[in-house]
Amino acid sequence: MMFDVITVGSATVDAFVQTGNKLFRGSNGIVKVPFGSKIAIDDIFFDIGGGGTNTAVALARLGLKVAFLGKIGKDYNSEKVLELLRKEKVDTSLVKRGNEGTGFSVILDAYRHDRTILPFKGSNNGLDFGEIPLGSLKTKWFYFCSMMNKSFKSMERLGVYAKKNGIKVMFNPSSYLTEKGLEYLRRVVSCSMILVLNKEEAMMLVKSKGIKKILAELHSLGPEIVIVTDGPRGVFVYHQECYYAAKPHKINVVETTGAGDAFGSGFLVGYINTNDAKFALKLGLLNAEAVIQNVGNKHNLPRWSDALKMMKRHPTPILEF
Repeated sequence: MMFDVITVGSATVDAFVQTGNKLFRGSNGIVKVPFGSKIAIDDIFFDIGGGGTNTAVALARLGLKVAFLGKIGKDYNSEKVLELLRKEKVDTSLVKRGNEGTGFSVILDAYRHDRTILPFKGSNNGLDFGEIPLGSLKTKWFYFCSMMNKSFKSMERLGVYAKKNGIKVMFNPSSYLTEKGLEYLRRVVSCSMILVLNKEEAMMLVKSKGIKKILAELHSLGPEIVIVTDGPRGVFVYHQECYYAAKPHKINVVETTGAGDAFGSGFLVGYINTNDAKFALKLGLLNAEAVIQNVGNKHNLPRWSDALKMMKRHPTPILEF
């Protein structure tokens, strides 16, 4: 089967722990948990997360043929991951199994606060390049999410494979990777057609200040399209010597986990379907806004037809700067 996109990244079971204001103190949002304490929580909610599954589901919801490539364990949680992917019509034939436990995260949420995540990477870090069935990687695009240790080295080699075989790459690193510096990421970045990261991550890679210079310097590393997100201040895109910016709508933000994955997935679908970076930017923002109005990584992600209707009802102005 020829896929539109194969996502490469992590898979986790996430426990969203609703703490109210019990653990967050002060205007800077510091989390404080006294030793020996027992703190009652308001609620707990379980979901399937990880960049690889988040993007796979978002892409599939928007109508693409998608497969997920990553590594999970052989435990109960691994079955929950596979169950969710199959339910969302994401191909799981490329998923590898290991003896380490499936990834797991505890996400401490406070109403109207950002979240604190306690991740256990587990099997996510153990994908060996030799395990990847290169002959089965029939796809037009790879969507590379953040991976660590052995899995990152495998993704790095997969980027080189993609470039040699005419497969386009979108790369969305996290701070886990960008804090290692540009030289660590240069090989993957140079293989990427689209690079998306937030402003803090971007400034870990380049020395420029000012969004225009940051975009231009990142573009000089190889990607044709560079996207830098900056929370409520907006999203900035460089494409074909043009700079675009858009601000999110004023909405009720409930929980922000998975917003970056939703944005990147929406942008990629928009670009694949229209070859228009401005349309892609609008769709990416809409997808992210759908996620952050709910608790969980994938709830409320729109289908393609619904997304088009929502874009008409809530237009997003695009500024060229």
